[in-house]
Amino acid sequence: MRRKSRGPQRIGDVLANVMARRGYGNQQSSEELEATWRRTAGQKLADVSRPGSLRRGTLEIVVKNSLALQELAFQQKRILQDLNTVYSPEKINKLRFRVGNID
Repeated sequence: MRRKSRGPQRIGDVLANVMARRGYGNQQSSEELEATWRRTAGQKLADVSRPGSLRRGTLEIVVKNSLALQELAFQQKRILQDLNTVYSPEKINKLRFRVGNID
């Protein structure tokens, strides 16, 4: 099959597409999400947890141990409401916790 010739493209559009494909935009947003998580969860819980992937509105939180997981589960509703003051409810509508390595 033959590609259609689109003609010249603006350099800004080309660079934006390359940056998005390489994941540079995700890096910045993950750093922003990490900072927002620290403010939302509080210092004590942020020290034992890290935000993981965000897929289809579900934010995965990696937690150091089951005790911290249980505490976060108790505070899930408040944390989700606080996150939705920064992000829209369409972006984060559910939290999922799992025990794992946070280093």
